[in-house]
Amino acid sequence: MQIIKKVQIKQVLTENSKQKMQANFHDHKMRLEQECQQLLFEQRKLLNKSTYSKHELEQRFQQEINNRKEKIKLVEFKMEQLDMLEIGSEIVEKEVEALVEVTEGSHWHEVMKEQAIIIKDDVVIRIDE
Repeated sequence: MQIIKKVQIKQVLTENSKQKMQANFHDHKMRLEQECQQLLFEQRKLLNKSTYSKHELEQRFQQEINNRKEKIKLVEFKMEQLDMLEIGSEIVEKEVEALVEVTEGSHWHEVMKEQAIIIKDDVVIRIDE
């Protein structure tokens, strides 16, 4: 029988990967800021039509803008954390699912033991089992 198990993907931080991550965070932040500006524009446009309740409309748009501002704060926090990390540090990038073979007589703690795939500059350098 096969079961699905989560496996962590860890990345060894290099100068190159750090720069890529900083660029990704910056792009994400810029996209969120543009979305905030677009929402403000849409809000003004809809308020001029006045077919909707102005208070309700402002509340909905403000909620969406606040959601994006929270995401911006999170991205900024991640950028600060990334700046503090030293080259060579291992960071968890994501989790993937893996199929694991389970047979009668298998030791359950061995089957469910945490595993990780370590990558460095997009190359697998080791698999921790």
